[in-house]
Order: sequence, then C-alpha cells, then structure tokens
Amino acid sequence: VESLKKKIDLTPETDAKLEQSATLAKSGQVREALAILAALEKRCRVGNDTQNLVRVCEASLQYCKDAGDEELLFSTIQTLTTRRSQKTQAIRAMVHKAMPWCVVDPYTPIAVSSEGEKAARNKLVETLRGITDGKLFLEGELARLTRALAIIKEQEGDIAGAADVLQEVHVETYGSLSKREKVEFILEQMRLTLGKKDFVRAAIVAGKVSRKHLQEENMEEHKVKYYTLLAENHRHDKDAFALAKDYHAIYSTPHILNDEAKWKEALKSTVVFLALSPYGSEQQDMLHRVNQDGNLESLPSYYATVQLLLKNEIIAYPMANQQELESLPSFCEGGEDLTKFWHELFHRRIIQHNVRVASIYYKRIHGARLAQLLGLDKNRLEKEISIMVSDGAVYAKIDRPKDIIRFAEPKSAEAVLSDWAADIDKLLHLVETTTHLINKEKMTQ
Repeated sequence: VESLKKKIDLTPETDAKLEQSATLAKSGQVREALAILAALEKRCRVGNDTQNLVRVCEASLQYCKDAGDEELLFSTIQTLTTRRSQKTQAIRAMVHKAMPWCVVDPYTPIAVSSEGEKAARNKLVETLRGITDGKLFLEGELARLTRALAIIKEQEGDIAGAADVLQEVHVETYGSLSKREKVEFILEQMRLTLGKKDFVRAAIVAGKVSRKHLQEENMEEHKVKYYTLLAENHRHDKDAFALAKDYHAIYSTPHILNDEAKWKEALKSTVVFLALSPYGSEQQDMLHRVNQDGNLESLPSYYATVQLLLKNEIIAYPMANQQELESLPSFCEGGEDLTKFWHELFHRRIIQHNVRVASIYYKRIHGARLAQLLGLDKNRLEKEISIMVSDGAVYAKIDRPKDIIRFAEPKSAEAVLSDWAADIDKLLHLVETTTHLINKEKMTQ
C-alpha cells in the first residue's frame, strides 16, 4: 500500500539538514540538532521517502549515543518508533542501530564496568523489547533481546525471573528464525526451567523440539544437550526406562561414538537404567538391540549384565559386578536419597526377573522352597509377588495354609475343550499325512 502512495524525494534537503545537525551535535547542542531532524523526519514520513527517513532516524539515535545522554536516547527511540504511520523499515533500522549498544553475538549482553553502565544497558534491552513486542517483522530481534535479558537476570542470580522471561516468547511459532536458533532458544528455556525446579513445565517445553530435527547433521551438539537436559527431568521423575532411552540417544550420536570415553559412559548408563526398567516388550526390544551392539563386548561387566537379563535363569543377588554398576556417575547423580532409591529398585528388578523365571518352570511350588531359591524371606517374596500380580506382570495364587504358590492359571471348561479339539485336529492331520506318505511309498515300489 505504501508503495502506491505518492513519494517525494527529499535527498538534497536531508543531506543539508544532516550536515547542519551533525555540526550542532558536535558542538554539544544535541537537542537543537534533534529538533531539526524531528521536523525533517515528519516530512520524510509523510512524503514516503523511506530511504531518507531511515537516515534521519539513525542519525538521531547516533547523536544521543555520542553525547552519552542515555535518557535522551531512550526517549528519542520511543518517540520515533511510536510516531503515527511510522514505516516498518525505519523501526527495523532503529532497532538494528541500537541493538549493538546492549547485546553482541547475537544475544550476549555487552560487558559493563560500573553500575551506571549496567543500569543503562538493562534499560535499553527492556526498551527495545517493548518496541519489538507484537511486531511480526521484528520477532527474531525480540527473541534475541529476550534471551539477552534472561542472561542478565541469570547473572544477577534470578533464575526464576530468567525462566519466566524466556517463557513469554513462543519461539516455535516464529518464521524469521532458523531451525537451529529455535532449538537453541528452546534448550535455554529447558535449562532455566529445570534450574528453577519447574519439572512439569520443563517436560512441556521439551515437547516443542522435534526429534527428527535433532537427527540432522549439524545438530549433534544440540541433540546431546537436549537429551542431557531431558535426562535431568526424567531423573527427577525416577523414570528408569526414559533415562535408558535418553542415554542411548546420546550414545548413538556420531561425535559421541568417535570419543571412546564418552560413548562408554553413555552405553554403561544405558545398560544400568535398562536393568532398572520395568519388564515389558519395549524394554526387551531395547535390551536385544543393545545386546547386538559390538561395542558392548568391550565392557565385560555390562555385557554380562545384559546376558543375565536376557536369559531365563535365576540371577543371584548381589551380582558379581553389582558394585561396579552402582558406582557409575549417572547412577549416583541426584543425591544420596535418589542413589538409595536406585539401589533398592535394582534389587526389586532382580527379584521380579527371578519370579518370572520361576513362573516359567513351575506350575506350583512351596513358598519356602521358592524363597530359598531366590534368597529371600517369605514375607518379602509374598510382597513382591503381590505387586507383580497387581501390575499384571505374572499370574499367581498363594495358598497360605499349605504354603503353595500356583503360577499356572486355571482354565475354564471351554478353554480345556478348545485345547482338546485343537489337539485332536493336529492328531488327525498327522494321521492323514502319514497315511498319504505310506500310500505314496507303496505306489513307487
């Protein structure tokens, strides 16, 4: 629409007024210089001379900056950007002109040496954020300024304030930012949200990152950082299987596989948290995939652990390599209480594995005998079996007076009849096949 309006070329007048105002500004008469440019700015704006309008606006800000009058700078930029029918090119140019005075590279706050400089920098960041807020053509600048403000608040020790500031920006909806910048911003949101211990919101923020984008070639570092932060959240939730998947995702990153120390640490953590995970089809599938990994054989203790978990054999507790598994840094991370929880959970998973093995080989068994086989007292055995039955992990009936545990589920009359009919069908098929082969043999003689 603007391009259809009548345009006036004010270049000669602009050149003359800029030269005049520059002379006044150098002599210390900044306000007089700004007054001259204010009248010229209106003529350029009304006359749709965008090119010269940008020059005038930038010069106004530069005079304020050169004079060192921060308050005048703030009032000038606010006045110019809120003019009626102000051109988007002018607003964008002023924001780009002022941003290097408070942030660099592209969201790091500039270093300051005094409280006055710090206050001026922070106020300029806030001012520019207010100008860019709600303007689609400046959404990228808003995101960078917001991140700079979050860094400032974090440096001041206000982690919660920094997290709240970042939460205000829904960067995933911004079209002007690159995929990489969006992921970096969301990772920063995750880090600060976890820093203020808001684990529910951290999980919500984590869902904004596309796992498919993290698989791209130039996103390896972001992938590792994402899953490291995700592991922190899952550790709080005490979700062992999610932790195993997090560490396996880190392990499968190409630059981690090229660093022996890092991939060993990640693979060790994967195995340990798989052992701590509840039994299920997904957990078993992942165990088999890890077992087929050639790198696992270079970690004897962890290879042996995977082999034990995949076999239908009773595992003695504690295992021979128990201490080595529980001394892993990722196992001990999170404090003494969490380490104690993982230790107790490890024992429970071994007991559950052993009960499942017993249910495969025994239809019924005396409770005292099963407790002896598993190395448990009867009360602990009964408690663990009850939990497994409640979770649907195994079928069991306990006859306390007779001390008998039945693992075989009783069949209904219909089920028995169906099995008998199926067996008869198989038998008749076998007889028919045998008769056919006998007749065939007789015919060939």
